[in-house]
Amino acid sequence: MQPRIPIPEDRPWRALGLMSGTSADGVDVVAIEVDPRAFEQGRPFRSLLGHHSAAYPEVLRDQVLAAASNRLDPAGLCILQRRLGDHHARAARDLCDSLRLQPDLAALHGQTVQHHPAHGASLQLADPYVLAEALGCPVVWDLRRRDLALGGQGAPLVPMPERWLHGAGPWLALNLGGIANLTFWDGHQTRAWDTGPGMSLLDLAAQRWLGLPFDPGGAAATGRVAEPLLAHWLTHPYFAGLPPKSTGREVFGEAWLEQERGALEALLLHDRLATLAAFTAASVAAETSRAKPWPLGLVGLVSGGGARHQRLREELAARLPLALKDDTTFPTGAREAVSWALLGAACALGIPGNLPEVTGASRPAVLGSWVWP
Repeated sequence: MQPRIPIPEDRPWRALGLMSGTSADGVDVVAIEVDPRAFEQGRPFRSLLGHHSAAYPEVLRDQVLAAASNRLDPAGLCILQRRLGDHHARAARDLCDSLRLQPDLAALHGQTVQHHPAHGASLQLADPYVLAEALGCPVVWDLRRRDLALGGQGAPLVPMPERWLHGAGPWLALNLGGIANLTFWDGHQTRAWDTGPGMSLLDLAAQRWLGLPFDPGGAAATGRVAEPLLAHWLTHPYFAGLPPKSTGREVFGEAWLEQERGALEALLLHDRLATLAAFTAASVAAETSRAKPWPLGLVGLVSGGGARHQRLREELAARLPLALKDDTTFPTGAREAVSWALLGAACALGIPGNLPEVTGASRPAVLGSWVWP
């Protein structure tokens, strides 16, 4: 294959991936080695060279959450684009300096602040030009909107990299970020979609009632589950829809928590958090059942920040008839950034990064736009 950008053909590529998830807590940057000749065999990943996580300062995180909750005006969005670009660029430069690495390319996800697939629209913020200047390498960004232009959801896009990373199945990979999503590979077909809330509501609840950005390990979610309230939440229209589908904080975020505030505050604090953990687990279990019948030997893998929430894991074990083991291939927070680096390398080669059967797009497409240093 002829690369679309001027990068070496006589050695593995050094690619950066930058991911800011719906948890809106910061950016994860990875550097990986990619074998551009191995995409045809489905195993382009060679090694993880390094990982760096840079949390958002409190003021920046507040601005991100305000943008996701429709509380930021156009001027604020414009300035936030640059501030996120500066934060991402510093994080990427810090990793490269620590590794003494000059990357061949970088793939920038940006911070999702709005996602409206029913309207063919999604917005990820972080200025790619700032990143290209900081790194001195080509940057590919805005990977979701090509799929949206083709009638897709623009998400999830990690299923293709998941296949490159996991190889032969069958396996089911559950990612518990701000929004939970699953990828199911039975050895013949890929199915993937957002299952609903992951840690978004639990983190917002921790901020509101614990005064903390999150509940470490789920230590405060020790109460009893309010089953009638949980049953009511599971009637949300999102769960009635069939894949392809995706969601975000616009649906399961600050507005949802405010709407349910009265019902939640009628419960003891520990019961509130336990019921929210059960909501994530029950919605995951219900959505996962769409992939049945499960093939023999199906392996269940779990990653993301929610994998460390003890009460959520207990609720999953009780409600999901599939044992989940921790996906420890990469450090916590690194996996989706690795996926994004692989998607960037695929784009450089002109290889489609979406799966129409997953996103609903009319055809496979090469994703993203390039910015040159």
